[in-house]
Amino acid sequence: MAPIPPEYLPPRELWPTRVYTLPEYAGYPPRMNSTEELLDRTLEAGRGDRPALLYEEVRITYAQLAERVNRFGNALKALGVREEDRVAIQCPSIPPAIVANFAVIKIGGISVPTSPLFSTAELEKVFNNAEVVAVLVAAPMLETVEKARSRVPTLRHVIVVGGNAEEHRQKGYLVYEDLVKDGGTELPPVRRARDAISVLLYTSGTTGTPKGTAHFMEEALVVSDGFGKLCWRLSERDVVGGPAPISLAAGYSTVAVIPYRFGAAVSLLPRFTPEGMFETIQKHRITVCSILPTAYRKMLQVPDAGKYDLSSLRLLTGGGESLTAQTYFDWKQKFGMEIFEGLGTTEMMFVFISNTVDLRAKPGSCGKAVPGYEVMVVDDEGRRLNPGEIGHLIARGPTGTLYWRPHEDGGELLHKQQASVRDGWNTVGDYAYLDEGEHVFFVSREDDIIKSSGYRIGPEEVEQAVLKHPAVADAGVIGVPDPVRGQNVVAFVVLRPGAAAAEALGQGIIESCRESVAVYKLPREVRFVKELPRTVTGKLLRRELRKLLA
Repeated sequence: MAPIPPEYLPPRELWPTRVYTLPEYAGYPPRMNSTEELLDRTLEAGRGDRPALLYEEVRITYAQLAERVNRFGNALKALGVREEDRVAIQCPSIPPAIVANFAVIKIGGISVPTSPLFSTAELEKVFNNAEVVAVLVAAPMLETVEKARSRVPTLRHVIVVGGNAEEHRQKGYLVYEDLVKDGGTELPPVRRARDAISVLLYTSGTTGTPKGTAHFMEEALVVSDGFGKLCWRLSERDVVGGPAPISLAAGYSTVAVIPYRFGAAVSLLPRFTPEGMFETIQKHRITVCSILPTAYRKMLQVPDAGKYDLSSLRLLTGGGESLTAQTYFDWKQKFGMEIFEGLGTTEMMFVFISNTVDLRAKPGSCGKAVPGYEVMVVDDEGRRLNPGEIGHLIARGPTGTLYWRPHEDGGELLHKQQASVRDGWNTVGDYAYLDEGEHVFFVSREDDIIKSSGYRIGPEEVEQAVLKHPAVADAGVIGVPDPVRGQNVVAFVVLRPGAAAAEALGQGIIESCRESVAVYKLPREVRFVKELPRTVTGKLLRRELRKLLA
């Protein structure tokens, strides 16, 4: 494939300003390879016998991981994969996915992790948007790739992990195990410019079609040397784990990037269940756990959770949605541990606001700016607001928003790129406010804010109030058009087992909210549903709720 055309990235004048304030960033060479820095350097430090990956009963050392990376990288080169070629990884969080990511980057390619839950249409769109030349796919997901393959002209190689190897060979597919077995063990890294694109991450689709975000080679080091060192405070004694897939920024940085900088081990969990997470913490002796707030709430509902040994844990973090003060206090009461909430975006690579900054969790707050970043809350004209005033959250630091192929689809992402950068700052897309201590309090996604009778209402605040009712297991809140108020607040509710949907119960839920929110924020209607639409990581898809009212 030819080098990346300039128009595949936004015009330079639309790029955010990147600010490098930490001394850790000063020593990066102008040309580098993140696999070399994260993996090969760990071997040079004498940590080859230390565990790198823990998966179910499997333990893979750093030396073993590095050898598999080299073998797979050589196999990709033999297939004709060249520098700047895009290679997709359509897998849950399993060891071959980590191997492939490191290998693709080491040979100068661009890694494209894709969601295990993508439909055929979504996968086809993402594959064509990235122009992937090869894909590593887990056998259970092969059918989706098969259906999309004929409509992806750039896709030359399908490499399958697991399943019936002989059957895959007969169908003309490549088998991952064959490639790893036959590839050579020596692989020199292809060093590229520190601002060369090394990974494409696609957004989770909470506000529409997944969007490609481009990330520099140096960002693997930036998030490690910043957040990993100064917030998680990692060492080789740590085991880092969480259920987010590597296709999302939270999972990618957690299990495919940060721990390797410190020789720490990674615990992989390909599919989340509350019991499975507890078991994995106990089995792998996880010390740093990164879980979505929804997952913490589900774990709290496990009746016999006290039987699990959680003594290895030293740090619990969460992000992706509001943790809520209630979840924080419920978890602390049940398990005696704090959860340190954070906020990040796919566009910014990882977390840039966190309570781990000073390890002083402030319930309801997602924390302070991570070292190396600056955050502000501004009004519609960009003026900085006072503490307590709700406005637009903006940030800047060593990472920034950079949409991939913004001219596609009529320039939709070009307009979004323009809207996402203001005077060099990244507009996060959230309404928030700061307190006197510079703690950030999330209010709502800008797309989800409810405007009723002149008031701005954050749906998550109302959801927290609804969830306090003993009959409610899950809740989602949206605004619906109203000719008088502009919008009315409507709550979608999933009931706990044993509770029956009834008009009187709905009214009781509304009345119970009076204890937590102002009158103008009360739901005007409660609708009972069997489940709420959520992404693979548990984020609520409010756009799907709106469709239920269409």
